[in-house]
Amino acid sequence: MRTGEAFQTFGQVRTVLLDKTGTLTEGRPDVRVIEALDDEEDLLRFAAAAESSSEHPLARAVVAFAENRGLTLPAADDFTSVTGLGVTAHIEGRDILVGRPQLLTDRGVDLALLVESIGRLEQDGYTVIAVAADLAPVGVIALGDQLRTDAVVALAQLKADGLTPVLVTGDNARAAAIIAAQLGIDDVRAGVLPEDKAAIVREFQTGGARVAMVGDGINDAPALMQADVGVAMGGGTDIAVESADVIIVRDDLGAVLAARDLSRSAYRRTRHNVALAFTFNGIGIPLATTGLVQPVWAMIAMAASVTAIFANSIGARPSLLFDAIGSVARVTNDATPAHQSS
Repeated sequence: MRTGEAFQTFGQVRTVLLDKTGTLTEGRPDVRVIEALDDEEDLLRFAAAAESSSEHPLARAVVAFAENRGLTLPAADDFTSVTGLGVTAHIEGRDILVGRPQLLTDRGVDLALLVESIGRLEQDGYTVIAVAADLAPVGVIALGDQLRTDAVVALAQLKADGLTPVLVTGDNARAAAIIAAQLGIDDVRAGVLPEDKAAIVREFQTGGARVAMVGDGINDAPALMQADVGVAMGGGTDIAVESADVIIVRDDLGAVLAARDLSRSAYRRTRHNVALAFTFNGIGIPLATTGLVQPVWAMIAMAASVTAIFANSIGARPSLLFDAIGSVARVTNDATPAHQSS
């Protein structure tokens, strides 16, 4: 936990927004299906060459698949990343678009020949990226990612602890709905751009809710900063880690709950310690100033206060706490004659 506010606030969180890729899934997507309108190898070459400069998990998956096929990737010029949508590049004299179908349609590409393939593959739960060359569709690539082995248990624990999970993802609605159904998440926000994730966080905050955002990617950074508590999975990008209040070091989604329990426990102990300090001082100082308490007993009270706070901080049982206070009192009583004689 990087901030004191995280200790104080995390325990008050009731709504948890969760990214999909890398948070609820393994974050290692791979190519499952390729459907080309003409030449499949050209489709893959163009897509991988355009994606070779991108750090997105889907891009890396496409590049790895092409390399495993032994394809030689051409050089890509004028690479541009369109945040949350895809990439553009100039390859072998052609303008290549790779990304969400929305990116291609926004740039004037007619996807009529790909509509059936896109709908069918999304219905199967795949993440679909479309490829176009010189504003003409080339084909689609479908990618899949495995659900984390600990995700089902972690989400069940979140709900049992009174938290409301919300799935927020840039993926298509069909793929998001399949993941949500497996995890028992009722509120799903799909096709969300990075800036829209932060807007969704603000939407919940406007209603007065304390909101945590859990993510691992560059696209999650704005939402992690907007949330009352941003939680980054430790295996995520540097930007996500730097934007978060809490970093999960081990690759375990269940650690989110452990962090929240730690926050609640730490904040509760802090309040107890403040109460103990005010109790000792609230009683002791007036008595000491009126002369009703001798200096030696004031010293005992001070030692008892520090001991009680220390014992509470380390989680000592009440019996140990009172034994410690008693030991301080006995030692001081034994020394009292010497102090009086002096």
